[in-house]
Amino acid sequence: MVCDIIYWLQWLLVEVITLDTAEIARKIVDAALNRHASDIVLLDVREVCSFTDYFVICNGESERQLTAISEEIDEMLAEENISPRRHQGNVSSGWIILDIGDIVVHIFSPEQRKYYTLEEMWSKGATVVKIL
Repeated sequence: MVCDIIYWLQWLLVEVITLDTAEIARKIVDAALNRHASDIVLLDVREVCSFTDYFVICNGESERQLTAISEEIDEMLAEENISPRRHQGNVSSGWIILDIGDIVVHIFSPEQRKYYTLEEMWSKGATVVKIL
């Protein structure tokens, strides 16, 4: 009986964490939209990836826009008391990565996104949101 209750509570906790992560991922999509990111995709990769649950992939049309998108997402995360584990890349490379643990955000220039084709690489993940 006690084991059953513990199992149920663990399952419930996992579901709550998953819902919170999905909600944060959607807020990241909204933040990217606030800075006019294009071709936004939210992928659920929990079934096919061992290091994260979601990818948010989007485009910025210029170095200035890549910076604006990244900063908007950082501000939203700060409001939620979430700090990214790592920032990688930079605007001049055309690819900025924000590693939040359960969510990895990829902000691309159109050229870099076309070159790396992350959506193809992770095509077995489920598309949750796609905004062109």
